[in-house]
Amino acid sequence: MKSMFFILLLCFFEIVVSVERELTISIDAGREDCYFHTAKIGDVIDLEYQVLDGGHGDLDITFHLVDPKGRILIADVKKTEHNHRVDVKVEGDYKFCFDNTFSSFNTKTVFFELIIENDEDSEWGSEEINFQGNKNEDYEITIGDVQERINTVHSHLSKIRHYQEQFKTVEVRDRNLIEEVFFFVNTYSFLQLVVMIIVGSTQVIMIRSLFDDSSKVHQVWNKITAVKF
Repeated sequence: MKSMFFILLLCFFEIVVSVERELTISIDAGREDCYFHTAKIGDVIDLEYQVLDGGHGDLDITFHLVDPKGRILIADVKKTEHNHRVDVKVEGDYKFCFDNTFSSFNTKTVFFELIIENDEDSEWGSEEINFQGNKNEDYEITIGDVQERINTVHSHLSKIRHYQEQFKTVEVRDRNLIEEVFFFVNTYSFLQLVVMIIVGSTQVIMIRSLFDDSSKVHQVWNKITAVKF
């Protein structure tokens, strides 16, 4: 049993070698923020991003991915969200840039998740593993079965975690949209109230002036009616 437990631990540590990064950033108007990460040949870059807040503007951002040789692999222009999967063919530092230079006033809040996987992460090593138990003891499960089950559990847990992060970012984005709508409704209502007060006050002043002989409005009105008749 101890040998089996050791193998389970070895399986787990062998599986979780892939790199996973999550970050929420704020990009000021007129700026571009870039991030770098090293990848090897054979790796797979999986990147997903969402604009959570537009700062009283549209929920959009420009994104591009550049390889170590300076070639642009991916270019998104004013996207709210997107996900990309790229096979690494050149080893080195890859650059991920979020561009908000097209915006003059609005700061953008962006959430992105970066996963770098390797095909070798889920495979067993070449070294041989020996059981140090009773040679006559029979095992009803093989190492391949253990590997398959742990890979399945790890895959399901990764999907659950990914979906939870997606739901969290969607909830944040929806809350920001609701707050944005709330701000515009309050602003529009306040402006309407101010206009109504100004119009009402003007009407009251004009009507009172018509019945006041000393007011300029009354004198002008008399001249107009005199010319008319």
